[in-house]
Amino acid sequence: MPDLEQFRADTRSWLEENCPETMRQPMMDESDMVGGGRKPTFKHPDQKLWMERMAAKGWTVPTWPKQYGGGGLDKHEAKILREEMSSLQCRAPLQGMGISMLGPALLEYGSEAQKLQHLPKIANGDIWWCQGYSEPGAGSDLASLQTKAEEKDDYFLVNGSKVWTSGADKADWIFCLVRTDNSGSKHHGISFLLFDMTSPGVSVKPILLISGRSPFCETFFDDVKVPKENLMGEQDKGWSIAKYLLTHEREMISGFGRGASKKFCETAVEAIGLEHGRLADPVLRNDIAKLELNILAFAKTMERVGDETKSGKGLGAASSIFKYYGTELNKTRCELMIDVNGEQAMGWEGDNYAGGHFSRTWLRSKGNSIEGGTSEVQLNIIAKRVLGL
Repeated sequence: MPDLEQFRADTRSWLEENCPETMRQPMMDESDMVGGGRKPTFKHPDQKLWMERMAAKGWTVPTWPKQYGGGGLDKHEAKILREEMSSLQCRAPLQGMGISMLGPALLEYGSEAQKLQHLPKIANGDIWWCQGYSEPGAGSDLASLQTKAEEKDDYFLVNGSKVWTSGADKADWIFCLVRTDNSGSKHHGISFLLFDMTSPGVSVKPILLISGRSPFCETFFDDVKVPKENLMGEQDKGWSIAKYLLTHEREMISGFGRGASKKFCETAVEAIGLEHGRLADPVLRNDIAKLELNILAFAKTMERVGDETKSGKGLGAASSIFKYYGTELNKTRCELMIDVNGEQAMGWEGDNYAGGHFSRTWLRSKGNSIEGGTSEVQLNIIAKRVLGL
């Protein structure tokens, strides 16, 4: 315990000294997130500074082993780091699928050469990854995917397409499910490939969403040559990796439910003001209090289950509970955000309407219950694999 107390004091001191004040403000939209990559863009120079400082400490991925660019922290130290960052309202220095999804899968299934090649670059923000899973005919039924990889001498020849590929127009590399064998069940014959998005034959087309923005893309592969050393795990047995990674994706998406570092009630007070020391509208007061309590309970539940889960093993089917509840919670928050901000929340653009932030965020939240597996699919998984019905 004394060692942990000293670690907490040292961590707090380091964060206070090194986290820029601008990185202690709530994120307003996706442009406030830092994804890194070969050609990174930063809304503010402090984003780059904060990322580099945390990467140098290994704290962009604090629990990863140090030889792969991580901080080597145990679960107790990592929890203290999260708590101190939350206390100071420090933003996450680096986010993306490399950290939240591919990284854990590489640690579990990747070869040593693949770990050394990719993990340090992920930890330092040098590579932006995207996910090649869903296809036009294989969404919730992902195992029906038809993107084909033919085995050649020293490479695979990939042909097909993916859809809803988040950030594909910005990504440097993709982790991709492909079919290498059609002779058995649909779950057999799927392989897990890693390849560069600048490979000849890869093309990307953004998809415009109802929010007016385009985080998703269609991705096409026409005779793309992927070296055989980029196969992760065993050929034809990639479904195990796919399932493992999906638990981390659902856990990542469920994070929407925890919301910003700034409490919703504080945002409401700024927008509406107080009357006799409290919000005048009793219905809004009740709804906001209920939301705050649900967010707190959800965060504590995720923290408890995370502590109970063995390091690196993921949450299994329980991730569906978090994915479902977290996305529903985020939709509730966005509905309340519209109520609180009134007419200002209805504008689509312009300074008087915060650039359309409220309306666009509300519309974007509708996709939370679809991406990463629809809410209906998650409820089926919960019923069968968690409750045993």
